[in-house]
Amino acid sequence: MKNTLEIKDLDVVADGKKILKGINLKIRQGEIHVLMGPNGAGKTSLAMALAGHPNYKIRNPKSEIRIDGKDITKLTPDERAKLGLFISFQKPVEISGVSVRNLLRLVVKKDFEEKISKTTTDLKINEELLTRPLNEQFSGGETKKMEFLQAKILSPKFLILDEIDSGLDIDALKLVAENIQQMVKNNSMPGILLITHYPRLLKFIKPDCIHVLIRGYIVRSDGPELLQKIEKKGYQWLTK
Repeated sequence: MKNTLEIKDLDVVADGKKILKGINLKIRQGEIHVLMGPNGAGKTSLAMALAGHPNYKIRNPKSEIRIDGKDITKLTPDERAKLGLFISFQKPVEISGVSVRNLLRLVVKKDFEEKISKTTTDLKINEELLTRPLNEQFSGGETKKMEFLQAKILSPKFLILDEIDSGLDIDALKLVAENIQQMVKNNSMPGILLITHYPRLLKFIKPDCIHVLIRGYIVRSDGPELLQKIEKKGYQWLTK
């Protein structure tokens, strides 16, 4: 299906243990989906599996991850990225000796300076940070902003943001939320999956759908009103 990230019957095993069980999701470009759940539910494991991390293995032959109808389950991480999948991880790797600016310049060939200037302004990032090695000695907030800056400049079809709200103060949180909303409204219109443990970011974003992951299963998918129930009751009522 065109302009769609589709996950079908996804089972994932790590360290010999099945950690994701029968995951089904469909995200269209221009939509914002949220994946919530308690610690240890498997949220980050889903991001790792989508990225193609070798430690997260797909064992079920019926499992599929499709971008625009193309099954990517056997593709390498860089091949998935070329098809338009960008994943921002909780703990992105540090790359010594490679500045943020030089890394992005390798990928973005057209209008690079214009894009970098606009995006740093939008995110209120000091351009001096772009001269430093990627993620080395960055604060938690700086790291998250840099991850989001890369996502905006690369304009992927589908954007997976794992705990993007972690380490951000309230002003930075509002700024990221505004930029997420802006991305889905402009010409790039990525499909976005926000993975979060806390609903702070959702006070500034109206998602199309909220999914709750508990013990490796998606136990509920519903509209934004589901968030209010979770804030009042927690997650336990969803397992009864």
